[in-house]
Amino acid sequence: METTSTPTHCPYCALQCGMNITPLPRGGVEVTERPDFPVNRGALCGKGRTAAQVLSPALRLTAPLVREGDRLVPASWEEALDRIAGALSAVRACHGADAVGVFGGGGLTNEKAYALGKFARVVLGTSQIDYNGRFCMSSAAAAGTRAFGLDRGLPFPLADIPRTGCVILVGSNLAETMPPSLRFFSELRENGGTLIVVDPRRTRTAEQADLHLAPRPGTDLALALGLLHLVVAEGRTDEEFIRERTAGWEEARAAAMAHWPEYVERITGVSVPELREAVRMFCAPESAMVLTARGPEQQSKGTDTVGAWINLCLATGRAGRPLSGYGCLTGQGNGQGGREHGQKADQLPGYRKLDDPAARRHVAEVWGVDPDALPGPGRSAYELLDALGTDVRALLLMGSNPVVSAPRAAHVEQRLRSLDFLAVADVVLSETAELADVVLPVTQWAEETGTTTSLEGRVLLRRRAVAAPPGVRSDLHVLHELAARLGVEKGFPTDPEEVFGELRRASAGGPADYSGITYRRLAEENGVFWPCPEPPAADGSPAGTDRGPSADGGGATASGTAVHPGTPRLFLDRFATEDGRARFVAVAHRAAAEEPDAEYPLLLTTGRVVAQYQSGAQTRRVAELNAAAPGPFVELHPRLAARLGAAEGDPVAVVSRRGRAVAPARITAAIRPDTVFMPFHWPGEGRANTLTNPALDPVSRMPEFKTCAVRVEVL
Repeated sequence: METTSTPTHCPYCALQCGMNITPLPRGGVEVTERPDFPVNRGALCGKGRTAAQVLSPALRLTAPLVREGDRLVPASWEEALDRIAGALSAVRACHGADAVGVFGGGGLTNEKAYALGKFARVVLGTSQIDYNGRFCMSSAAAAGTRAFGLDRGLPFPLADIPRTGCVILVGSNLAETMPPSLRFFSELRENGGTLIVVDPRRTRTAEQADLHLAPRPGTDLALALGLLHLVVAEGRTDEEFIRERTAGWEEARAAAMAHWPEYVERITGVSVPELREAVRMFCAPESAMVLTARGPEQQSKGTDTVGAWINLCLATGRAGRPLSGYGCLTGQGNGQGGREHGQKADQLPGYRKLDDPAARRHVAEVWGVDPDALPGPGRSAYELLDALGTDVRALLLMGSNPVVSAPRAAHVEQRLRSLDFLAVADVVLSETAELADVVLPVTQWAEETGTTTSLEGRVLLRRRAVAAPPGVRSDLHVLHELAARLGVEKGFPTDPEEVFGELRRASAGGPADYSGITYRRLAEENGVFWPCPEPPAADGSPAGTDRGPSADGGGATASGTAVHPGTPRLFLDRFATEDGRARFVAVAHRAAAEEPDAEYPLLLTTGRVVAQYQSGAQTRRVAELNAAAPGPFVELHPRLAARLGAAEGDPVAVVSRRGRAVAPARITAAIRPDTVFMPFHWPGEGRANTLTNPALDPVSRMPEFKTCAVRVEVL
């Protein structure tokens, strides 16, 4: 029997590695390499290689569940959907539209994220929608928009990295979070370039660096300012670039000059010679990049911290030029597209602002509603979770597990338990789904077609490769059925290509313009970089209209209009601001929201391990991955361990003002003596996010996951 392989993409991180899916004759599927995709060139990490195991009916939900007393019991789809629609209607009638909340996920396809945002605003009429991508790169998005007028994770392809002269990688452990991407940095060094890694831990990524800077958690802002001070003091600024392509330099320079090297050394623990060497390495070549990840972003001053690194790029002319620039390494599989198309509290499709009257008019016209009927911006992710059970009485949640992933997680769990009604649509029975009144089993990556947007801004087509188990339906089906039950019969198709067609029209003319992208084009190319507008046709048909068989394939539409090639590299001619100039923003160091004291003398930082992903809801069900990373641990420096009397493997309690987590000690000199580290993939007594601080960045509303004050007790 001949089997056919389907080219598609990994369901996990934002690399969206290419892979082939092949059904096996005796059941199950096999994941194989796909060398033609340029991001991973066939390489897959352990999570990607084992991704198909979660397709097994034995590991996932295959029937709706409804709550009967303290148990979840199987039910029909009709009963489950009726219960959800009835509960949402009752809460709206009694408490108003904003008493119903919607919480999405960075793993949802663009089509599902788009439909979820539309459902919240058109069907429910609620402003209370956000998603777990707020916890991913919202600070970088805010800083990028403030400086450049536009946010896209990377404004250049990953393939540019080996060709630049120096990369400063801030707060990213790519060797464990995105292993296939490490080859780009290895090639950088093979080509004579240099790599500087900024991380409080000497991670597997830091081991690859030419220079490792290990600042105290929460001091990345001071570090960036100290480097900029030295750039100015040593005469390494690019005055022509500053004069011709930027604004706001004088104020930013004055702010940086208040952060002299010795002062920065005292704050960060990074020595003055190391600071000078970093500046020399960054400024010596003709081109250089700064890439940030969760380390500097998940702070209560994350937007300013990223802004300081952007200032360093602008002051040295390392932006808006070939092989130079600032970029953010998005974490979640569709973290980029997830916020571009409407499931973020303040945004409409196309990365439009919800409070912009022109944006509201455009999207309302596509949706066929009155612009005044669209609700305004709502609460950010943590603020929405914190309001559960009080202002927000019912919640529809898709593709997220905040019981494990949210900051101050024990409090968030309590808030979820206090709801009048909770409905969860997911692939597996996550810790959050276990609390629900209704759980819906939905299709996953290889069982459905849809698009995602990678960290490069590359829109990709994930193809359906296998049939879903009986009893499992798509998220689009869920929204279609709920909308009908709530009185909206049209506007929520179940065909993802039809949804994408509407998304194209809604995004047309916006910052994230997808109107020139179609499924046919994505099937023929290795993705298309947005913005990719569709030129207007001679007949005046609007952008986003499919104009027939030749709309993409031959480089021109049927009317002869050229097809837009997409935009792999942004800002080479001008920035996306009104005057085309990038904006310096004057920032100054300030302390973390919570500093150590006599009761909590240490700093906790959190992160990931290579064998698990995010809250672990899926990867913790794969035997091979669990064998590699069976549970949580607490990293302690040998000096700290000796002071505490802790030995390798001893159970220790990490205690913060919010709670207590218990896990075995792991003794390593790879961490600072004043810092402890925990991975955040596990629930229960080892749940790291029981400890973390929900203090929010004032601009991005990002919680401060990366630093809080703790003490360690040996049990």
